[in-house]
Amino acid sequence: MDPSPQNSSSATGNGVLSTSASATPSPAPNPTSGAASDPAEEAKQNLNQVINSIDKTLGLLHQLYITVSSFSVASQLPLLQRLNALVAEFDAMQKMADKCNIQIPLEVVSLIDDGKNPDEFTKDVINNCVAKNQVTKGKSDAFKSLRKHLLEELDHAFPDEVDMYREIRTSAAESRRPAQSQHTLPNGDVKVKPEH
Repeated sequence: MDPSPQNSSSATGNGVLSTSASATPSPAPNPTSGAASDPAEEAKQNLNQVINSIDKTLGLLHQLYITVSSFSVASQLPLLQRLNALVAEFDAMQKMADKCNIQIPLEVVSLIDDGKNPDEFTKDVINNCVAKNQVTKGKSDAFKSLRKHLLEELDHAFPDEVDMYREIRTSAAESRRPAQSQHTLPNGDVKVKPEH
């Protein structure tokens, strides 16, 4: 009897429902099928296989822990079988992992090594983005305020030139509108020109 869990459904951390496979990895997707030929779908299947293998490895480690903690001479054969199954699963996981191209930031690995939650990295990235966004918005608002102030001052000093500038800007804006409205339907959808 195989000591490994055969088929248990589990929800992974990313919200994907996955089922654990047997000791051998799942067969590769059929290249002739339409959905499996999509590179994104194939990458997703490879990732799900690795996740299933990790789940199975954790189950094998738990069983190995139970066997070792209550070790007796009679449990030597099951212990060897579980060790062999664990080594085989590590080998299968390594082969499947070679097909997955996942890049993990070194900061996440450092956080895990320090015993911290890797979600802190995501929180820090979002906080940095918000801070940079506020700085950029502040600069944009400052330029808008400067432009408005310059136009007011120029209007007092050179009213004719400012009126000409405003007419040029208005005509340029109106000439851009028909080009944009040609590609926009009345309900706001954008027309796509058919390719020949």
